Amino acid sequence: MVLLWGACLPPPALAADPGSAADATPPLRDYAIDMWTSRNGLPHNSLRAIAQTPEGHLWFATWEGLVRYNGLDFIVYDRGSTPGLLDNGVGALHVDSDGALWISDSRGNVLRRALDGRWDGWPRQAPAPEVLIQAMRKDSKGRLWLLYEGRGLGYLSADGEFVFEPPPPGVPMGMTHTWMEVDAQDRVWVGTLDGLVVRGTDGVLRRVPDDYGLSHGVVWPYRAPDGVLWIVADGALYRLQGDRPQLVRRLPGITHATAMLQDRHGDLWLGTENQGLFRVGNHGVEHMPDARMPPRGRIVSLLEDAEGSIWAGANGGLYRLRETLFSSYTHSDGLSGDYARALLEDDRGRLWIGGASGLDRMERDGRIAPVPLRNRAGKPPSILSLARDGAGDVWAGTFGDGVFRIAAGSDRVSRFDAADGLPGGNVRVMAADHGGHGVWLGTQRGVVRIEDGRVQVPATPGLPTGLVTALYSADDALWIGTIEGVRVLRDDGVQRLALDELGGGRSVFGFLQIGNAMWIASDRGLYRYRDGKLARVGLEQGMPVDTVFQMVPDRLGNVWISSNRGVLRTDMRALEDVADGRSPKLAVEHYNEIDGMSNAQANGSTGPSALLRRDGTFWVATAGGVSTVDPLRLLRFRERLPPPAVIEGVSVDGVPVRWQGTQRNSLPGGRRVTVDYVGLSYLMSDRIRYRTWLEGLDKGWIERGGQRSVEFLGLPPGDYTLHISAAHPGGHWSGSGAAWSFTVEPRLWQRRDVQAGAVVLLLLALVALYRYLIHRHETRSTRLAQQVAERTADLREQAERLLAANQEKAALAERLREQADAFERQAHEDPLTGLPNRRAFDEGLARDFARSQRSGQPLCLVALDIDHFKRVNDTWSHSVGDQVLREVARLLAASSRDSDLPARLGGEEFALLLNDTTLEEAELVCMRLRGLFHSQRSWAGIDDLRVTFSAGLALLGPGDRTPTLLFQRADKALYQAKSEGRDRICLG
Repeated sequence: MVLLWGACLPPPALAADPGSAADATPPLRDYAIDMWTSRNGLPHNSLRAIAQTPEGHLWFATWEGLVRYNGLDFIVYDRGSTPGLLDNGVGALHVDSDGALWISDSRGNVLRRALDGRWDGWPRQAPAPEVLIQAMRKDSKGRLWLLYEGRGLGYLSADGEFVFEPPPPGVPMGMTHTWMEVDAQDRVWVGTLDGLVVRGTDGVLRRVPDDYGLSHGVVWPYRAPDGVLWIVADGALYRLQGDRPQLVRRLPGITHATAMLQDRHGDLWLGTENQGLFRVGNHGVEHMPDARMPPRGRIVSLLEDAEGSIWAGANGGLYRLRETLFSSYTHSDGLSGDYARALLEDDRGRLWIGGASGLDRMERDGRIAPVPLRNRAGKPPSILSLARDGAGDVWAGTFGDGVFRIAAGSDRVSRFDAADGLPGGNVRVMAADHGGHGVWLGTQRGVVRIEDGRVQVPATPGLPTGLVTALYSADDALWIGTIEGVRVLRDDGVQRLALDELGGGRSVFGFLQIGNAMWIASDRGLYRYRDGKLARVGLEQGMPVDTVFQMVPDRLGNVWISSNRGVLRTDMRALEDVADGRSPKLAVEHYNEIDGMSNAQANGSTGPSALLRRDGTFWVATAGGVSTVDPLRLLRFRERLPPPAVIEGVSVDGVPVRWQGTQRNSLPGGRRVTVDYVGLSYLMSDRIRYRTWLEGLDKGWIERGGQRSVEFLGLPPGDYTLHISAAHPGGHWSGSGAAWSFTVEPRLWQRRDVQAGAVVLLLLALVALYRYLIHRHETRSTRLAQQVAERTADLREQAERLLAANQEKAALAERLREQADAFERQAHEDPLTGLPNRRAFDEGLARDFARSQRSGQPLCLVALDIDHFKRVNDTWSHSVGDQVLREVARLLAASSRDSDLPARLGGEEFALLLNDTTLEEAELVCMRLRGLFHSQRSWAGIDDLRVTFSAGLALLGPGDRTPTLLFQRADKALYQAKSEGRDRICLG
């Protein structure tokens, strides 16, 4: 949770007015944090300085060398590299107005890397001390000021001479310093452990006057990009006005600042010795919680890159804070658990959050507290659904513990369960009656109504008797979603909507009425029912996923759609155009973890799983907490500048060559030329797309996908320019891009004079060869004609024999292939039902077991047994029993996806292997199959014959070390189902 600390003074104007929510500085909650350590390629975990050069590369100073980062790779420069450093311990970095990078080290040496890649070095010269240079800054005279650790100040003059200025007596420069800044008047400000020191325009180094009001303690000076000099001292923030510091804000509890940064919003970031990271701005004083960014000691350096991300170098690694569109609440923010299922906002603006670990309530100030609900075992119930009735009471449906009602105002809790007539099992969805007189519940056994404290089970014909996954009360109708489509309850009866006839939709997860249209979220996209007609917007119309859970329009014309693979956003008008057939495709933006969601798996078949709150924000329940987005901030993230493309290296026949600079490279011909390049973006570096154009050879741009190098072999002589452009996924290509010009020189035989002489010699040789060949041809032609005549007869006879033998072999091979195919089928197929047999099932189980263990994807196994099958054989004959088995196999195959494996294990025993399927999804599959058995009115052509099955369902778990153990758990659950009365499904 972000901590907001008050201040003794009103907030200063640290940033411009926020204006609209789209331009306002977001709270720290809206920043995602990424971390790198030596495990990710850094040579050392302590980063003393961070800099970004104009082309976009990031540079890090460590104790084990200088590091260049392009978003994908860390390139380390040390004493053993080319070019090499004078010492591995890098102390400070500084980018001057020319874009050159200055590097200092722990022995007082200074290096400079120019924009064209040239390196220059200035080894320490006496009397400059041989110690760490902690900071570097350039003044208007071109002097590079150097802060020597524990020794004082010096500078490197424009002509490359070191000048050292020992501190005068009484000035605390003989101890460790904190930081140094040079202001617009070329005054040098040095923060020490014993106050602030300044070298004035008169060249004299002295303590600041006592009437500045700064204590003799740790002081940190910082010059912001706008030229303002900030000072942090003794838990307070000062701003230099003229020649005197002005107190801006007290910072209670913040001690020992070790880094400072002003970002593009005008907010100030403070790194500390051991308290982590703070930000001072429009939101007050914010602290990045340790749960999200462990302090790990001192924060040594801060930088805002060209894309607005904040980089923090600490003693324990490198951090990057990037602003995200979504923010999330998890267990670390106060939720009882991370698995959230249902959301509800009450009339007081409070957010109720139901999940696997109970019910929580978020107050309007953001505080989260659990709601004290207890089941009969004294534990918090698992909440599946929430609803609010006309009286303002909040209802909570549970997983096996009935329904709780929390009275408005008093928070008094009452409970309804089986003793009150409520069917056992889950209450996945609920809906308050449109007239406000009661609450509808969706259970495993159909719909139930609670009114005036009494549980009522409607007896209207046509209502579903199985699992209900969605409910919506609108006008005079109750819309009911199941795993077998939609039912609509009205006074005159029940209407069924056949979704499967349009795109194959079956499972329904949500309803939303907009005007006179009802929108339906299903396992085949969105359906719209209007004026008695169905329309569908699914995968074929541009939806990136099949299964969607909840559709929520906001007040700006956006539609937010939750799914198993993140949140989708589109435009309401565009959605209507596709549903009406005016447009063939829907443009959809897809958001997931990289956009700030703690988990991209939203939840469905519970509800409401997503909502729009009164403040206009969209909220969604996920498997990793609750995520939210303010649509007003969407414009900030929709368009990003394309990443600048840069060339990182050129090699000829594998040998690096110098390519930077204004001079055109001259290359010998016939060589292999390799060019490495990258797009310098640090947000989605691995998803950047590239294209190249070799001017002088290619006719236009050639797209390279994610390829980060291009190779040319044997280029013909001529002048060339290689252009490189980069783009974010779905974004625009960078305009100018990178370019490298070079010339391929002709080889010896490619020179014109050599080629002319070679042509003359070739013509003479051809004349001589021609005359020789004519003579030889005349002398040998007669002999060859005789030999041809003699051998033609033999060859014709041999060809006929070979043709006959080849035809005989082809016929034999075809017969062998047909026999092999038949044997393979017999070995893996059940002859009665056509399903895979036990052998094929065992092979498939072993294969999918190994795949699930490698990938971590869920795997479910269902063992089925036809109830009382012997009675079918004894009563109706074995031929009827065989027909029943065939019809069971047909239903099992029809209910399976392409990735599933149905099989007959023997007799009346069957199995179903479900890949990439969670336990809840597998239970829905079993319930759908059970409904198909119940709905079949005749078996084997016999009207009085009813067939049911018992099943055991098991999810691959950590204890299943072998496929046999998984099968044994499913088989054990099967026998439990039999022993409990059959016609049921038990979990193993």
